Amino acid sequence: MRGCWRFVPVLIVAWSMHATAGAAPDRQAVFTSGEGGYHTYRIPSLLATPQGTVLAFCEGRKGAQSDTGDIDLLLRRSSDYGETWGPVQVVWDDGGNTCGNPCPVVDERTGTIWLLLTHNLGQDKESEIIGGTSEGTRTVWVAHSTDEGATWAPPKEITSTTKLPEWTWYATGPGVGIQLRYGAQAGRMIIPCDHKTRGDALGYFSHVIYSGDQGASWQLGGRTQDGVDECQAIEREDGSLLLNMRRSSRNELENRVLSTSNDGGMTWSALTHDAALPEPKCQASLIKTVGAGRPLVLFSNPADHKKRVRMTVRLSEDDGKTWAHSRVLHEGPSAYSALAPLQDGVFACLYECGGQNPYETIVFQRVALDSLTGRAGSR
Repeated sequence: MRGCWRFVPVLIVAWSMHATAGAAPDRQAVFTSGEGGYHTYRIPSLLATPQGTVLAFCEGRKGAQSDTGDIDLLLRRSSDYGETWGPVQVVWDDGGNTCGNPCPVVDERTGTIWLLLTHNLGQDKESEIIGGTSEGTRTVWVAHSTDEGATWAPPKEITSTTKLPEWTWYATGPGVGIQLRYGAQAGRMIIPCDHKTRGDALGYFSHVIYSGDQGASWQLGGRTQDGVDECQAIEREDGSLLLNMRRSSRNELENRVLSTSNDGGMTWSALTHDAALPEPKCQASLIKTVGAGRPLVLFSNPADHKKRVRMTVRLSEDDGKTWAHSRVLHEGPSAYSALAPLQDGVFACLYECGGQNPYETIVFQRVALDSLTGRAGSR
């Protein structure tokens, strides 16, 4: 396999809305489809490091919008909380093959950023991988950076310890991982994933992989019941984990699906549904942050039962049990998203949106917590 890790300046023209003269825009496109030699940019992931660097990852799809084909893993960095952005870095280019599904996590004990990824041959379609007719299969990889994402070590394959032989399709994230703060597993890094096992009734499962040795090795954690796929996780204040999941293609319920773990992700509870979180079968983002000294949970997705429209961010003040506040960021077509806390009561959402279809741009938007709650004390 050929891996190419290099820094490539690519011109991407940013646009903004709700900006005033002389001020940094609150909303700007960091990736615009059709520019920089890529047909489409998709699958955003956003990470803000403890040092204040903001990393915006995505897939650069060379020839088409399709999930299959020549797909590179890309990154743009900001050192001023997203006010300005550096040029595009090509993090992983494996010729005509597919490199994607970014899911980073930062080890706050060492500062190392771990980036979990998946890979498959460019000619292999998802349906062929699931059906066992593809030339290859999905494999799992990890890269890392010790300099705030400026450079990256070559990717290392970890499929043998994170994927069972009977699993076919596999995806890391997309989104972000978490590092546990409480209990016996404090320091463990958790990456939310999903997989398909040939012949299962509903098709897909969510699962997690983890590292308990600061990224030196990665192991397979527990999996959920079937009927779900792409997921994100948070650690609640009582030390339990909450997994918030997309319903899979044959799950006809129209809301986000939930499961919890009390043992660091090794086992998961029966699936439940959150009637307050509608979804049109699409990825979503879920993170913990702090406002006025108290823990808050943020969630974003296209808030519609049927269509990928109306990108909405919601705020929970009770560890994701209820959603008291919300704000629509984009009424029109919108799809995948990624949230990250910034500073001074401000967070950001990196999301796919457009005027005619959701995949025209990937937009970075800063949002003040008090714009959701209406309370100045949220800052």
